[in-house]
Amino acid sequence: MNKILVLAAVVAWTGAAMAADIGQVKVSKGDVQIQRGATKQAAKVGMGIQASDVLLTGSDGSAGLTFTDNSLVSVGPNSVFAIDRYSFDTTTHAGEFEGSLKKGKLAAVSGKMVKQSPEAMKIRTPSAVMGVRGTEFVVQVDEQATQKP
Repeated sequence: MNKILVLAAVVAWTGAAMAADIGQVKVSKGDVQIQRGATKQAAKVGMGIQASDVLLTGSDGSAGLTFTDNSLVSVGPNSVFAIDRYSFDTTTHAGEFEGSLKKGKLAAVSGKMVKQSPEAMKIRTPSAVMGVRGTEFVVQVDEQATQKP
């Protein structure tokens, strides 16, 4: 009986951990790290992405992420991209995706949630907020733009 309870607890915990993934790393080249809370780890292909993760790339780093709504995000070298908020209902395709590009370059192709609700995806930079209403965009934040006088 105790073995069944332990097994049930492990299955429930594993399911909860997997349910927290909102996407995954599809491409990782060079120095790419994911900061989750206070910890950083190397981003490996197939690794799960979670809401509130921050993607950091070095001078030789780049990464490609795929989200559960089929949105694609590519982050270039010397970038800091935070996933501020993400939710997606696979049945209704309703959801929201908010991210912050603190520095560097980002290219994105919007997924199912934007087709359902054009205002669902927003990307913030130090000087602007973009509401993604189309399907593809590229944004770059220069290092100087992130520094305050």
